[in-house]
Amino acid sequence: MSVIGVLLGVLGMYMLVSQNEIVGNENSLLGIGMIFLCLISWSYGSIFVSKAELPQNYFVNTGYQMLFGGIMLLVTSVLLGEKWSGPLSWSYEVQGSMILLIILGSIVAFTSFNYLLKAVSPEKVATSTYVNPIIAMALGWYFLNEQITGQSAMAAFVLLTGVYFINTKKQLLIFSRFKGRLRRKPISE
Repeated sequence: MSVIGVLLGVLGMYMLVSQNEIVGNENSLLGIGMIFLCLISWSYGSIFVSKAELPQNYFVNTGYQMLFGGIMLLVTSVLLGEKWSGPLSWSYEVQGSMILLIILGSIVAFTSFNYLLKAVSPEKVATSTYVNPIIAMALGWYFLNEQITGQSAMAAFVLLTGVYFINTKKQLLIFSRFKGRLRRKPISE
């Protein structure tokens, strides 16, 4: 069930970012590539953190991960030649948004994420990776009047179906019957 859920999640993410409105923009393939690189990195990091022997303090774990993530972003930014600006040149709205993102979106959320990685299976924790784009899409629609296309709605459905498969304890009828047949057959030499 988890494997099916993960595959549906990847398919849903592909559907979400492969729309003509997104792909038609300049440098969109770079952005799509970065999204999938982040998905793979996030998944690997989640599995690593859930199994590694790290300090018991979740804030320390969060600090290490955010430090290395920041270094990777810094290197990528330099390699891509992005322009930088200091926080003092930002508007008050941007500064306030950044403070909220740092506190709620990074420290609180990431520490909770690290706690959950030790408490439940990594694939269940990874469902946040599938739900976050749907929340971002809904917030963009509500606050910025962004359009939700049919493909976006279908991608959201596929992503949520993947989350359901990952979190359900039931077995698919097809797999449970197949397992039963395998167990009943005697092993012949």
